[in-house]
Amino acid sequence: MRLYDKLIAQVLQLIASSGGDQLMCGQCRGEACRDSGEFDLILKSDMAYELGGGSLPAVSGLFFTSDQSFVPEDEIWRLGADLSEITEDVPYARLTLIRVAEGCFSGEAEAYSDLRKMEYTRYHVNPEGYMMRISTASEREPVRISRKALNQGLSLEKAGRSFIKGYHSHPKVEAVKLIFVTAADFPYEQLAKLAHQGEQITKSMNHIFNNLVMDCSACNLKPVCDEVEGLRELHQAALTK
Repeated sequence: MRLYDKLIAQVLQLIASSGGDQLMCGQCRGEACRDSGEFDLILKSDMAYELGGGSLPAVSGLFFTSDQSFVPEDEIWRLGADLSEITEDVPYARLTLIRVAEGCFSGEAEAYSDLRKMEYTRYHVNPEGYMMRISTASEREPVRISRKALNQGLSLEKAGRSFIKGYHSHPKVEAVKLIFVTAADFPYEQLAKLAHQGEQITKSMNHIFNNLVMDCSACNLKPVCDEVEGLRELHQAALTK
């Protein structure tokens, strides 16, 4: 799984060049958030603030790789203030890098199906006091933080442990790197473009596996194949089956 590697390298370079010296690495082992078991509704009257609220950036990005140098083990990174240090709405990003074994998928259809199942983990992880307001259409993921949970010690590290536990419910997941960004001066627009390109790669895989378009010149996802090494070869292999 190398399709996302170029984007991952760009994401990590962006993090490093935009405050890598302030990067905090959390502990993946330890207490996670209590899971509410279902969608945790937090009303405005109960929230302390919103990460990515209003018109502020609220970036969510998911990338897959088999390169151990990108995701050597489970990791939680944070660039910017932790939840206890925030007092008002701030820009926000949550990036997920998932490592799977090279060649772990038996076929193209299984690969796409499994990658989507891993993505949908975020709909089944419900840290108490941490309400994600996911919009796939606008590719945004703002989060409401409740005052009660904040007073009880909610942190991005604890929320991150909950996500890592959720991702590891999928047997093909070997390691997960979570990156939270709350820094005010971070180039979120650039990050959002990389996250969008990652989603386009995943969509292109589905496009390929369903053989929706046989002629590359007529495909609206041709620019993605032109940019991503391996996608065109994947398409051609699917057509010859």
